[in-house]
Amino acid sequence: MNLPATLQYTKEHEWVRVEGDVAYVGITDHAQRELGDIVYVDIDTLDKDVAQNDVFGTVEAVKTVSDLFSPISGTVLEINDKLDSSPELVNSDPYGDGWMVKISISNPAELEALLSAEAYGELVGA
Repeated sequence: MNLPATLQYTKEHEWVRVEGDVAYVGITDHAQRELGDIVYVDIDTLDKDVAQNDVFGTVEAVKTVSDLFSPISGTVLEINDKLDSSPELVNSDPYGDGWMVKISISNPAELEALLSAEAYGELVGA
């Protein structure tokens, strides 16, 4: 399983990549494998404030729909528009082109509660 050490993770299977005061957010390799083929990503929180652990959208796979939980508090600055026409990017490149949202970081202290790659790997049995 692919778990980049440069990212931080949540128990709900989201990842965070911090660049300055902005966080890129997506779902982990483990999550996309569990969901199966992703057919639709529905995120309607652009320009909205989300609190840590709030639902910011959903991801739909062939057999299920799963909520997406914000790993941090902030404002959704951008939604990955590539996912509109190519939701399968979440399966093929979950840590790259399959990112979902960019969120401004309103409370950097929340990052301390996120999991390291090692801790997340232990959580999912990697």
